[in-house]
Amino acid sequence: MTKQAIIDRTLEAINQLPVDKAEEISDFADFVRKRHEEQQLTEGVQLLIENSAAFDFLTNEEEIYSVGDLKEVYNG
Repeated sequence: MTKQAIIDRTLEAINQLPVDKAEEISDFADFVRKRHEEQQLTEGVQLLIENSAAFDFLTNEEEIYSVGDLKEVYNG
């Protein structure tokens, strides 16, 4: 189904509802749109961080502790 077909079907359904129910659908559409925008922003920020060199120092960090440094070893 195309986006336009979905819009047309939804508009037809909304036109058959009372005003208060149409407002609920409008509120829900706003909620879904805002959630989508927030997800897009989050993914964009994650991509920027992933491609930045800000945390490169962590990949070259030397190991300062080993298993031999443990006082107790827990299995499980």
